[in-house]
Amino acid sequence: MERDFQEGRPEGNLTDEQWKAIVSNDSGYDEKFIYAVKTTRIFCRPSCKSKPPNKSNVRIFDNAEQALSAHFRPCKRCKPTGERLPDREWVEQIRSYLDSHYDQAITLEHLAEICHGSPYHLQRTFKRVAGLSPVEYLQQIRMERAVFDLIHTDQSVSDISLNVGMSNVPYFITLFKKKTGYTPKEYRQANKQNGNRNFSGRLKTLNERQEIYKISSNGEVQ
Repeated sequence: MERDFQEGRPEGNLTDEQWKAIVSNDSGYDEKFIYAVKTTRIFCRPSCKSKPPNKSNVRIFDNAEQALSAHFRPCKRCKPTGERLPDREWVEQIRSYLDSHYDQAITLEHLAEICHGSPYHLQRTFKRVAGLSPVEYLQQIRMERAVFDLIHTDQSVSDISLNVGMSNVPYFITLFKKKTGYTPKEYRQANKQNGNRNFSGRLKTLNERQEIYKISSNGEVQ
């Protein structure tokens, strides 16, 4: 019983009846169980109108308290705890997803579906709380990773572009120059000329970005 409370029931215990309730958004099961999604760390009511998750990523709990104890967070859309999720917590969910999936193709619509909200509301809330749009945040993560790869690997520019989720290499080069003042090739060369030390162009470091995020979320910059 203790294992169920801390970890949720094993995936093998997801019954066909429960899965059918999830994919059909059956509100009749809302008081019977809660389901969580391992990839997003979000939990929902069976009646949640969000896109059904991958079945292999579903974990079942008896109630919201168990899901919270297992460190899952409530869905913004279906409010399985009966309370509205604070905007800052929702933005943290979105930010965490972007941090982990920057190497994939991500649209605002996809992000809204994954994080259980509308694209319009997600865009406005994220920018108000974080001080920059989801797209700007994603670009920042990608450029930081690209800088790391340019300095610490011998990968080609095209490979680095693909590794950070940008299949359009010319656009990657244009964006990189906009953010740093250098093309990727120029950045790599300049870093070598500076002895691999203290060269960063204009790009903010990860710590600086997180400090900006911290300040913005406290001050709720418009």
